[in-house]
Amino acid sequence: MAASAKTLAVPDQSNNGDWTVVLPRRGRQRKTFPKLRNREDQRTWSPTDQANDAIRESKLLQKMEICIKKVESSQFYRTLIDELGTTPVLESLNRVLASESKMEMVIYGVGSIENYENPRLQLSLAILLKRKFSWIGSLEVFDPILSATECRVMESFGCSVLSVNEEGRRCAQKATLFFMPHCEAELYDNLLQENWTVELLNHVVLFGNSFEIYEQFVSEFKSSPVVDSAKYILASRKFTREIKIKTLSDDYFGAFHDSSWHFFSPVSPTELQFTDL
Repeated sequence: MAASAKTLAVPDQSNNGDWTVVLPRRGRQRKTFPKLRNREDQRTWSPTDQANDAIRESKLLQKMEICIKKVESSQFYRTLIDELGTTPVLESLNRVLASESKMEMVIYGVGSIENYENPRLQLSLAILLKRKFSWIGSLEVFDPILSATECRVMESFGCSVLSVNEEGRRCAQKATLFFMPHCEAELYDNLLQENWTVELLNHVVLFGNSFEIYEQFVSEFKSSPVVDSAKYILASRKFTREIKIKTLSDDYFGAFHDSSWHFFSPVSPTELQFTDL
């Protein structure tokens, strides 16, 4: 039975196993949105592919069901669930939840679940986490490349597809889990910039690319364009608890390599001050 926010039990000992750090490697499918200048540029969105094909939808539904079962029976999933029960993660989740019983999950940049296996694996994990833990509330999804067929299939699994391109700029007024594996640095930066206050950052849990690896990359390649697109990522490192996941198998490397849980805990506005924005 999944634990509620008030009963997330912290074990006596944490799992202190070694982590394997994989150097940054760009996959074939880039998770990126059209650039928006500011929040006013956010606009109503609908799929460009509005085709209503029952056979196509049925095939995709079957693909997702197979994928969910595959992930659920994998050692990768079992290990990730075990890691979510360790002391560091439970302490961080309890801090973010505070007096709330649930946190909503927002999935940005999921990609095409019809055309690619990695997006299906990523969405399957999000769906399984929702089913497993009662402290995960509503599940919202957005990617501008989604087709109407993909939207309907996602809705059949309990997801709500957003009708506005937020460009990652969701203000976390309450505890929110942002599920963003392998998105572009700009999207993470937009999310952090939108929540760049002590109160809001403490409401954010982020599952996505390792911020530590961004920092390592920038330290080695100071002239890289990543420097400009990851300013908030780099500035957040001093108050971020990052917990890396283990992919264990090549089957899940492409979808989840270099992914981490990120918890933000600034205590003073002075920690948010940095120059050269």
